[in-house]
Amino acid sequence: MAKVKVYVTFKDGVLDPQGKTVKNALDKMGYKNIEEVRIGKFIELETKNGAGPSLKKEIDEICDKLLANPNIEQYRFEIE
Repeated sequence: MAKVKVYVTFKDGVLDPQGKTVKNALDKMGYKNIEEVRIGKFIELETKNGAGPSLKKEIDEICDKLLANPNIEQYRFEIE
């Protein structure tokens, strides 16, 4: 069994309205040191089989086809 941690974020240059909303809220709360906020997704997967080259390929396909929108998002993952 392997545990996979997937991080999905917007690509550079893509507007992040949720991040902007959080940034505005932080400003109103007095946290003026925060320059930018970007919101993303964190997904944990557990697999039946251990880590290996085929698992890396499978996770890459899952991210590309389902977990991330390749037009506006980028992803990275860690296999433990």
